[in-house]
Amino acid sequence: MKFLVLALCIAAASCDLVPLVDDQAILIRSSWDEVKHNEVDILYAIFKANPDIQARFPQFAGKDLDSIKTTGQFAVHAGRIVGVFSEISALQPDESGISAAKTLINALGASHRGRGISKAQFNEFRASLITYLSQNVSWGDNVAQAWEKGFNNVYFILFNALDGTPI
Repeated sequence: MKFLVLALCIAAASCDLVPLVDDQAILIRSSWDEVKHNEVDILYAIFKANPDIQARFPQFAGKDLDSIKTTGQFAVHAGRIVGVFSEISALQPDESGISAAKTLINALGASHRGRGISKAQFNEFRASLITYLSQNVSWGDNVAQAWEKGFNNVYFILFNALDGTPI
């Protein structure tokens, strides 16, 4: 997925993280392509595993997850959340694309900082998304390592923004 490649380039320029090799970028992109249109299922899996994350969404807090899963409101919000990944992935890996990805990730961190979202909740989201991916795409150690490296780099930027020090 291009967004992870972009984020890796950004993060590698900003810290000691090592960018993905081409094979890892291909693995991430191809596995994301397998599920990127399963927005509702992805958000459902994240909320199911993490009721504390669901509780952070006023429109879904305290509601039965199975009953809201089929609503338009849930589908729209799932599309927004999953769409962030797809939006960044659509950027080209050139200077303007890297700058745009960095801007999007920093904005994501800043907006969630303002809502009091913790790094722990982002890590819960990450773990749940990885679990979802591992159960719904062709998965092996190589894919797991690629996603781990990609998330490490994206989260480096994101967590700096959560701390109020965007990169």
